[in-house]
Amino acid sequence: MTHKDEQTIIKKTLPKTFSSPTSAVSSEETRILTEYMNQASLFNISKHDESRRKPLVLKMFFKMKRNQQVVVILKNEEDVPIEAKVTAIGRDFVMLTNLQNRIWIPYTAIDSANIPYGTPTYSNSHQHFLYDNDLKNKLVTQFGKTVARKDTLIQQFFEETLRTNLHSWSGTWVKVRVNDTYHIGKILEAKKDLLHIRSFSDHHYIKFTEIHYVSTIRMFQLARKFTDMFRRMYK
Repeated sequence: MTHKDEQTIIKKTLPKTFSSPTSAVSSEETRILTEYMNQASLFNISKHDESRRKPLVLKMFFKMKRNQQVVVILKNEEDVPIEAKVTAIGRDFVMLTNLQNRIWIPYTAIDSANIPYGTPTYSNSHQHFLYDNDLKNKLVTQFGKTVARKDTLIQQFFEETLRTNLHSWSGTWVKVRVNDTYHIGKILEAKKDLLHIRSFSDHHYIKFTEIHYVSTIRMFQLARKFTDMFRRMYK
C-alpha cells in the first residue's frame, strides 16, 4: 500500500467532524519529526536563556516518562532520593505517586532525575490515556466544557502551576519540606506566593520559593506523628 492510499483510507474512515491528517508524510514519520522539532526547539531556547534550561529539560523528561517510575534527587543533600511514578507534569512542578503518598516537587528543588536502574525505557500498557469514540467527538466539538469536567483531562491538556494544583487539594493533610524542617497541616488555600496550611490552632504560611516538596499524609501516619509529639511533651 502506498502512502497516498494510506492517506485516502484515513480521510474516508475519519468522521466529518474531525480534521484532516496533520502531515503529508506517514504517521510514524510525523511522530519522529515532531519529537525532533520539540527537542531542537528546547535546546535552542535554553541556549538563549540559560535560566529556562533546567525546568524545560525536566518537563520534557517527565513527559516522556509519564506513568513510569523515576528517581528524583533533590538539591538538599539531607533529603533521600524519591522513587515514584510520574502522575502529572505542571508548568513548574511534577507530581509523583507511590503506594502510600502523592508528592509534589518544584523543578527548582530538583538536582537531577533518572529512571531506576534496570527499569526498561519503553512505556507500559497503562501509560496512554484511552479515549472512547464519544469522548473523542466531545473533545473536538466541546473541548473546553469536556476537559473542565475531568481532572485527568486537565492534566493532559493544560500545564497547571504548583499553586493552582495545590489549591485544588484544599482540605488535604500534607507534610511540607522547607529548608531544614517540616510543616504538617491541612491545606487551606494556595495564594499567589504562599501556601497556607493549618495544624489545629497553628497556622503556617509557606513561600512557594522555599518548598522542597509537599507530600500527602495518611490518617494512621498523622495519628502516629501526633501521638509521638504528645509523648515528648508530657515525658
